[in-house]
Amino acid sequence: MKWLNEEDIQHIATGAAVLGTGGGGDPYIGKMLALSSIKQYGPVKMITVEELEEDHFVLPVSGMGSPSVLVEKIPSFDQLKAPLEAYEEAVGKKVDVVMPIEIGGVNSLIPVAVAAMKGIPILDGDAMGRAFPEAQMVTFHLDGLKPELVTLGDEKSNVVSIKPADGIWSEKISRQITIVMGGSSIVCDYGISGKQAKESVIPDTLTLAQQIGALLTNERTAKVHPIVQMLEKLNGHKLFKGKAIQIERKIQGGFTRGRATFEGSDENKESTCQLFFQNEHLLAEVNGKPVAITPDLIAVLDEETGMPITTEGLKYGARVVVVAFPAHEKWRTAIGIETAGPKYFKYDYDYVPLETLVKEADQ
Repeated sequence: MKWLNEEDIQHIATGAAVLGTGGGGDPYIGKMLALSSIKQYGPVKMITVEELEEDHFVLPVSGMGSPSVLVEKIPSFDQLKAPLEAYEEAVGKKVDVVMPIEIGGVNSLIPVAVAAMKGIPILDGDAMGRAFPEAQMVTFHLDGLKPELVTLGDEKSNVVSIKPADGIWSEKISRQITIVMGGSSIVCDYGISGKQAKESVIPDTLTLAQQIGALLTNERTAKVHPIVQMLEKLNGHKLFKGKAIQIERKIQGGFTRGRATFEGSDENKESTCQLFFQNEHLLAEVNGKPVAITPDLIAVLDEETGMPITTEGLKYGARVVVVAFPAHEKWRTAIGIETAGPKYFKYDYDYVPLETLVKEADQ
């Protein structure tokens, strides 16, 4: 257990943007929401998965929709807590602990803001170990749990409750509601017991984000470049170094979809890299060959500082390093690959682990 301070929030925002693989919403928005909420309502206690009681009622709180829209529709405190309060009213019990549904940008810190408002702890863990674009892409779904109830709220004080048949239907229905709500919403789903959380949650991911953020923030005093330190910590690989020369980005079906193209520099001179994204980076190719494939994590970092660049923040001329990290073992199972692998996103590749692709590229 620990109490989160301002420095922790700053570091979590940065580290979560790395683990968020380009998605999860603008980390600056999440940081400001969390800091403002703590200032107004009081400090937030973060507890570990081991510290959960089996009968605790645990509820994820997150933002759904296009990150590009969320930048222009920053949620109010009332919008952040309305879906949780609707969820409590529907099930007839109070939430004991909130948690992030994913580690990524704003969605790592929305639950911190809600925890401060409600005076309850936040869980140090999430259901993805990264960010994914769709609601069923969570470890709860992999473990056979259903959302049962989903509540969504917008800035106009609309709150909608649905009882989907499963996670896939939750995504389909919630996505359409979110589009009607203007392209972004605040969502509560997968209310679970502490016992279920202990079995399904990927633990210690907020702490991991904090540690990554600290590495990058302290880069000016580090003897080793922070990107090198981070790759060592996450068993990651440097895929490409270069400059952004073309960015295609559009809002479609409630997502920010697109492709970014980079021309190589230094050891990658004469080479080209393309990243394909749907909110998050899902596929990286160098010279037309895959070098990292979802569910493994792909991130774009500023070449000089190592700071993460989101899909909506990427601009022409940016000098970057593209890196990748292995996904949590739950995502490398058959059901994990079926749920969030390349075939699901209509990419004409089979999933190949990052380590294998890197080894093949080096030969």
